[in-house]
Amino acid sequence: MIEDTASLAMVYKEYLKDEPINLVQAETGKQAFAELEKELPVVVLLDLVLPDMDGLEILKHIHENDIPVEVVVMTAHGSVNIAVEAMRLGAFDFLIKPFSAERLKVTLNNALKHRHLTNIVETYKDTGREEYFGFIGSSLPMQAVYRIIDSAAESKATVFITGESGTGKEVCAEAIHKRSNRAGGPFIAINCGAIPHDLMESEIFGHVKGSFTGALSDRDGAAQRAHGGTLFLDEICEMDQDLQTKLLRFVQSGSFQKVGGSGTESVDIRFVCATNRNPEVEVAEGRFREDLFYRLHVIPLILPPLRERGEDMLAIANHFLHEYSHEEGKSFVRFSSRAEAVFTSYSWPGNIRQLQNAVRNIVVLNEGEDVSLAMLPAPLTELAEGIVETMPDPIVRSAADGEAHGAPLIAQNEESIRPLEDVEREIIEQAIDLCGGNVPKAAARLGVSASTIYRKRTAWEQP
Repeated sequence: MIEDTASLAMVYKEYLKDEPINLVQAETGKQAFAELEKELPVVVLLDLVLPDMDGLEILKHIHENDIPVEVVVMTAHGSVNIAVEAMRLGAFDFLIKPFSAERLKVTLNNALKHRHLTNIVETYKDTGREEYFGFIGSSLPMQAVYRIIDSAAESKATVFITGESGTGKEVCAEAIHKRSNRAGGPFIAINCGAIPHDLMESEIFGHVKGSFTGALSDRDGAAQRAHGGTLFLDEICEMDQDLQTKLLRFVQSGSFQKVGGSGTESVDIRFVCATNRNPEVEVAEGRFREDLFYRLHVIPLILPPLRERGEDMLAIANHFLHEYSHEEGKSFVRFSSRAEAVFTSYSWPGNIRQLQNAVRNIVVLNEGEDVSLAMLPAPLTELAEGIVETMPDPIVRSAADGEAHGAPLIAQNEESIRPLEDVEREIIEQAIDLCGGNVPKAAARLGVSASTIYRKRTAWEQP
């Protein structure tokens, strides 16, 4: 609790005396910063009018340094502008003095519960799957995608995938297939936007000899080839409306006729479809049949754009860097910190496909171990001009001189192998020391969020 008025502090302590908490008081901003450095609290009760500074400065410090605490602002100088500014800086709630004991207790308990749930989410993110049936990334949006695939894979229900171009819709469809009990069967993909309309029916259902000019022999379509497996219809909203009618009948009955054929054939397939358009808009504007949409839109799955996947972007970029370096016989190992800054600042409108092409361009046209700003292709070059290096060069520790607390981080033999948890702690603590105790700076150098380090330090301090 950061409160300079002794009488009010006594009242609030009395309000909370029966709560299962350890309450520490600071009377000034300077004392508050010292307490935050000494021991990280779960909740901060913050008065905005302090004798040595504006309480918003403390809130701004917590927000900018990603310190994982909930802040409840307390002030008698309440106004809409102050409330908006406090919430913009990450305050959990806003109390106008005077307030009752019950109001304080409810707000405090809500803040405690919110921090507990946030920690669970962050822990899940830290332990999330970084690779999943062709996907790379452990961000929360992708963890949600993985859970949907896990839940839907064993069903025969149709999955309708939506997402911007380049987000990995076919990878998602293949993941559903590989995760399902049909993994041993075929996975057949048809791009409805890449095949001429007059040939699409034949591509899906096949044709018999002589059914049209060029039909020199009988041919099985994708539907028959996918028997026992999965049929993926990409860019489904590009399909001609006449064919949509036949597809609806096929989805409903599982049977179809080849082009020019008279007999009906039945197959056992699982449908997965995808589009980069908004299917509801396509239905509303009459370009996509409503009855077909509702028949296919059983399990919707939305793939997030790359710009919403946080640290996944650099993980994917590094994956492609290593893959293409191996393919091209190059020696690239990493991106420089400046190059990483450009990559993370760019919005990637073409998503993973654009990122993939950019990395391949770098590898093919350049040489070296580190990817520098000069190697970046357009349009990244425009951002590169404004990037200024603000962090020191990376410190490299070898097996010969890299020791922490007397133990080498890199094992020299079987006996010197140590638990990963111990090595991780030593690396983090050394990074904090090298950064002068600046946790956010150490987190940036280590490539993790500051809240992750704060949470780990809190766990280490627990008996």
